[in-house]
Amino acid sequence: MFDYDWFHGPAFAQQQEDAKWRCTRKHFPHLRPEALKDDPSAHAFYRSLEVRRLVYLRDGFSYELKDMADVNSKAHLTFECEPVDEHYKVGSFIVSVPFEEVVRVEVFAVHPAEKPEDTPLITGFRSRPDGMPGGPMQVREPTHFMDEREE
Repeated sequence: MFDYDWFHGPAFAQQQEDAKWRCTRKHFPHLRPEALKDDPSAHAFYRSLEVRRLVYLRDGFSYELKDMADVNSKAHLTFECEPVDEHYKVGSFIVSVPFEEVVRVEVFAVHPAEKPEDTPLITGFRSRPDGMPGGPMQVREPTHFMDEREE
């Protein structure tokens, strides 16, 4: 089961680093794994890799995690979502999900020059489960921004 420590501790960071490491090994099969660190081309390739993080939920929704959100609550996974639909790319979407709803996390490392044309379908903005209200939400400005302005 996923929890706050899994995402904010070493496990999530290790999964991302492992994806980058495996991508580098796959790209340089002629080098022994222990030689990759000392090879300038392999090192440059590793540093330029992009990482995509997909979060799948129990209700069938999935999101691409762009960045963790800095909130005080540890009860939910709160992150900025990378929207798929062009209509939603104009702003910033912060998603909060109970940790027990996360059923799978996938990490995909790829070099920018080797990106596939087809990207995984992220359904978080495609539809909503039946019966979910679609009314307007009340939004408040984060307090940590207000604290910075007072200084």
